Amino acid sequence: MNKINYTTDSSTAICACKVALDLLGDSWSLIIVRDLFRGKNTFSQFLNNDEKISSNILVDRLKKLRELKVIDYIKNENDKKIKEYYLTDRGIDLYPIIYEMQFWTINHISFNESKNTKAWRKSSKEQSKETIIKAYQENYKKIRDIKFGVLSS
Repeated sequence: MNKINYTTDSSTAICACKVALDLLGDSWSLIIVRDLFRGKNTFSQFLNNDEKISSNILVDRLKKLRELKVIDYIKNENDKKIKEYYLTDRGIDLYPIIYEMQFWTINHISFNESKNTKAWRKSSKEQSKETIIKAYQENYKKIRDIKFGVLSS
């Protein structure tokens, strides 16, 4: 997959972290990626998540993520109006970032944990970070390839 071309008006050198945050740093983009890893894949499923994203922001983030080739979609076989989104290989490569953000939060922030967070916390104590990340990425690719007919590049 070709790299994304990131340009600015300035000729000043840019930090890689800033570039990543410029492209993906808003919370909604990573929440959508997280939800795709959790099996959600339609507009209505994203709209009805616990965080309550507004429809106009959701439309914008889905468009942005698709332009960045982080996600793509196919039309539902039974209802062509429904788009079923999935992570591309580029999107799947974001899982280690999501993992590390979750790990940092659990270790440094007190908060009311969701069922998913509690389950994730338990599994993170039972397996190594590398094993968890690899399993999430490989399992997602298998499911994606079967459900959407997408072959990993």
